[in-house]
Amino acid sequence: MELTNEKMIEYSIFKEMYEDQYFPNNLVDKGKNILIDLCCKIENEKPKTLEELYTLTHNATNKFNDLQEQFYENDSEIETAARECIAMDFEFISKSYGFEADTEDLIAARDW
Repeated sequence: MELTNEKMIEYSIFKEMYEDQYFPNNLVDKGKNILIDLCCKIENEKPKTLEELYTLTHNATNKFNDLQEQFYENDSEIETAARECIAMDFEFISKSYGFEADTEDLIAARDW
């Protein structure tokens, strides 16, 4: 599915992580795909409440939890800069789809 939200089409997901050699691009790509998949689910399922949105964002966050081990295996990790970048992108996605959500609630399922 192709994104239809203009803000998301024009947005550079994980720009900061791609610019930092500490983060392997192939893993950043996997993270980017998680967020694109989240956007597709939002566009397809059209959540009407924050609780419905949080269900989708928590599922995406759990995928990042699973991805964390691959970062470790590549001498990297989802550390402070990555956490801030990921949280910022979750927040941008939320706002792009018309939600005023608490960023910590969006990624409440995180273990990184």
